Amino acid sequence: MEILVVLIPISVVLILIAAALWVWATKSGQFDDLEGPAYRILSDDDEAQKPER
Repeated sequence: MEILVVLIPISVVLILIAAALWVWATKSGQFDDLEGPAYRILSDDDEAQKPER
C-alpha cells in the first residue's frame, strides 16, 4: 500500500503533462487539416514540371 503514495502522484503528473501537450497541439494548429496534404499530391500539376522543347 505504500507504493500507492508514489504511483498516484506520478500518474497524476503524467496525465497533466499529456493534457498540456494536447492543449498545446490543438492551439498551435496541429489538427487543423489532416486530409489536405493527401489530396494536394493528387491534384499536382504535372505539366508545369515537364521541360519545354
